[in-house]
Amino acid sequence: MKFFNQKDKVADDRSFVEKAWDIQHNIETRQKRIGKGKYGRVLKMARKPTDEEFAKTSKITAVGIMLIGGLGFLVFLLAELLAPWIAEILGL
Repeated sequence: MKFFNQKDKVADDRSFVEKAWDIQHNIETRQKRIGKGKYGRVLKMARKPTDEEFAKTSKITAVGIMLIGGLGFLVFLLAELLAPWIAEILGL
């Protein structure tokens, strides 16, 4: 039974085990390249944040989420309360 390789569109007579070894080799090769490309320097300099840094970042993020949610709720209230009033004035 012949299978066709999608990239090359040629018959592929390799066994299942040979194909599995090739796939495994490709995965391991890609894994070894992690940290050597564009972001390699950033990954090498990265470190785990201290408890204080993590807490401060979490608090700032929570405040930002609440502000955006509050702003969205305010827009919703304005649309619910003012839109009918304006439509009534304009006669729509």
